[in-house]
Amino acid sequence: MASSLTCTGVIWALLSFLCAATSCVGFFMPYWLWGSQLGKSVSFGTFRRCSYPVHDESRQMMVMVEECGRYASFQGIPSAEWRICTIVTGLGCGLLLLVALTALMGCCVSELISRQWEEVSDSVGLVGDLLICIYYMFPGNAEAAGSEAIF
Repeated sequence: MASSLTCTGVIWALLSFLCAATSCVGFFMPYWLWGSQLGKSVSFGTFRRCSYPVHDESRQMMVMVEECGRYASFQGIPSAEWRICTIVTGLGCGLLLLVALTALMGCCVSELISRQWEEVSDSVGLVGDLLICIYYMFPGNAEAAGSEAIF
């Protein structure tokens, strides 16, 4: 199997894939913020949550559902900042996966990665990294997590 990458390029491709996979797993996990609500431990991410309150019609009170799940709709995400974060981080993860998978294909196919393609993929990877980091530049939305949230 011929490769269009040098040894350094192969290491870069493997590390890029590892970083992209880690970013995607972190994006899909609901453990970004931890706290407590109604005496129960809760956690949530940009579009998933664990242990959340719902209104019980039969008892006419709030009860905690102790399971993990997605929000019922995009508008169900607690705040506009978290909705923006979901879009931006998802786009960043998608771009990182695109670059990483292309680089991994370059390990197996000769003449796939040219100098121009390398520059383009580096730029796309940088944009993906910046999209994921944008969230950390803005203050977190603590009101959505409650006053006891652990950041």
